[in-house]
Amino acid sequence: MLPLAHGIGGRQDLPIPFPAAMAGAVLALLVSFAALGALWTEPRLAGALRYARPVSAGVRSLVSLPAWRWSWRVAGLLAAAYFCLGLLFGPDRSANPTAGVFYVLFWVGLIPLSLLFGPIWRTLNPLRTLHLLACSALGRDPRRGVRPLPDRLGYWPAAAGLLAFTWLELVAPERATLPVIGAWLAVYCVAMLAGAAVFGSGWFDKGDAFEAYSGLIGRLAPVGRNPDGTLTWRNPLHGMAGLEPAPGLTALVVLLLGSTMYDSLSNAPFWVRFVQESPLPAPVPGTAGLVVVIGLVLAAYLGATALAGRWGGAASGTTAGELAHSIVPIAVGYLVAHYFTLLLLEGQRTISLLSDPLVTGADWLGTAGWKVSAAGTSPAAIAMLQVTVIVLGHVMGTVLAHDRALTLFPRRTAVKGQVPLLVLMVAYTVTGLLLLFAA
Repeated sequence: MLPLAHGIGGRQDLPIPFPAAMAGAVLALLVSFAALGALWTEPRLAGALRYARPVSAGVRSLVSLPAWRWSWRVAGLLAAAYFCLGLLFGPDRSANPTAGVFYVLFWVGLIPLSLLFGPIWRTLNPLRTLHLLACSALGRDPRRGVRPLPDRLGYWPAAAGLLAFTWLELVAPERATLPVIGAWLAVYCVAMLAGAAVFGSGWFDKGDAFEAYSGLIGRLAPVGRNPDGTLTWRNPLHGMAGLEPAPGLTALVVLLLGSTMYDSLSNAPFWVRFVQESPLPAPVPGTAGLVVVIGLVLAAYLGATALAGRWGGAASGTTAGELAHSIVPIAVGYLVAHYFTLLLLEGQRTISLLSDPLVTGADWLGTAGWKVSAAGTSPAAIAMLQVTVIVLGHVMGTVLAHDRALTLFPRRTAVKGQVPLLVLMVAYTVTGLLLLFAA
């Protein structure tokens, strides 16, 4: 069974008093807002990807080779097959690595991988590869399905998949057992392959929750692609500014942020007592809590962006979608802060267990003897890291929102229109820090 708590830090672990850390975080946002208003008077990101210098020619040519791309696709298939050994044939015991692989190495591990290498799950996704192989065998173009992919779908399928996964991870009873994980994955795989069969491979881009999740985070990677496909170094803010509004995008990014906030809430002592003392089965208050927290995050965002549009003079109904990209670095900051210790500690334990997926005493990967180590970290250092990444995510979100506001609002009302967004950022910061350090 996976541990219920993801962090080892707390208010008492900060090298400075928690109120001082909170005040410093809010002050950083206020100073950033004032500096942007005074010094950043013209759009510099403008919603387009702008690249710096190209990656070295040797690297560009290597990653452009079909053999290189297929090596990663094969790696994804092999990793999925190895995972299925424990899922399908291993005993349903804590020594089975399946739950750790799914919830830690995969879900949490995609965060650093995507931050470093971009939307990496698009290449590794075994379902995309299986669809490609099936189309090759049938002599069909994988990009073409039975019918065109409707533009109005946008990210809505991915948002639905993300909600289903977060409910599984945070609420579902027996969520670390093999039957529950296996049943969820079976339904998900059938849904994804059916979508690809109907709409073509483009379905995975916005229909697969994990591809969309990796793609959003990957926008912040320092490496991107030119229109001709070659790799270049880039400013992560340019990458995120290139995220175009689409149906369901707001729901997707709010789900990412709200579910992480609920995860912190679910580990707070008062919530644990409430669930334990409730006469209802734990999944009932858990589901209600998840929906309420996500709903509050969404309501705050929609209210702030609607007010920003009114004060700034933007076209009615466009502000929420246009500013959704600014929430992504905030959500990523919370994800890193919340899951860092889980990946560090439980990740090591899972890698150790991976050597014996059938729990027979084998050591296939040579990692069975690994010992879990804090890797030189301390509770105080982790607590400071958590505060830092949350504040950094909010500052980046403030910069993205400010730059987009300069294109959405008339110049004379641009700063005024951003005031509700600043209040929203401060509210998210205070709430997130309180939830994160409440355990």
